[in-house]
Amino acid sequence: MAKSEFYVSADVEADGPIPGPFSMSSFGLAVAGVRDGAGFRAVDPAERTFYAELKPISDAYDPQALAVGGLDRDRLAREGQDPVRAMNAAATWLAAAADELAATPVFVAYPLGYDWMWMYWYFLRFADAGSPFGHSRCLDLKTLYAAKAEVAISEATKRSMPSHLLSSRPHTHHALDDAIEQGELFQNLMRWQA
Repeated sequence: MAKSEFYVSADVEADGPIPGPFSMSSFGLAVAGVRDGAGFRAVDPAERTFYAELKPISDAYDPQALAVGGLDRDRLAREGQDPVRAMNAAATWLAAAADELAATPVFVAYPLGYDWMWMYWYFLRFADAGSPFGHSRCLDLKTLYAAKAEVAISEATKRSMPSHLLSSRPHTHHALDDAIEQGELFQNLMRWQA
């Protein structure tokens, strides 16, 4: 029998292009659905969430990248969570959701590469137990759309998607808002019969 899975929509805001030399400013996680023996079931992505703002891990930053999320770097340096604390808290939250849902977490993002790179690196670097998603339990919504719509990856943009697939929520560049918005896109894509 296949293991049950729960899908965690994730969004990251960062102050540069890659982790290590640059810092993750914030991240949001939202449980958006469960797949078990009965199939896929959507859940309200605003119901079970996690959000953290983090202290910078280096002095380097790209002002343009930092401006996207709108977070003040000086405030994050003073008030942001230590990355060890934040990543362990996120891992604990995911473990509690896994117990409650009797399922294994799967990381979901659009596009996957950017958010996965940051979260995976931060979990490996700062969380005591490493990545709660293993090294590959992830789903790229861009690829999912391209496969279902039978279009090239370069054509799998939100602008080209049918409007009924998109969330009605605004894209704010606040990591938790965007994780919830993306969770609705994920649900719509999972149920979509192209």
